[in-house]
Amino acid sequence: MKKIEAIIKPFKLDEVVEALSEMGVEGISVTEIRGFGRQKGRTEIYKGAEYVVDFLPKIKLELVLSDSLCAAAVETIQRTAKTGKIGDGKIFVLNVEQALRIRTGDKNEAAL
Repeated sequence: MKKIEAIIKPFKLDEVVEALSEMGVEGISVTEIRGFGRQKGRTEIYKGAEYVVDFLPKIKLELVLSDSLCAAAVETIQRTAKTGKIGDGKIFVLNVEQALRIRTGDKNEAAL
């Protein structure tokens, strides 16, 4: 099993979730986060004063999948979240040792 953590732009959320659902992904956790990478935030003007916004709004997707779906899910996220501009985000893939469904006690693949 693999855990995918993807940081994407907020306006891409619906498109990414729809594409993942179409390929058979059943469970996704979504968190609104703030952060920055190479773009180092942005400069804005408010009431005539210039200030730097260091942390930009982002969306963090987390999903745990069987190994067989992982590569396709990563490709789907990359394809649908890409705008071609700085700040598109990152995708991380981690190994999952065990999964447990609390309600039924199902373990690992059966818990997904």
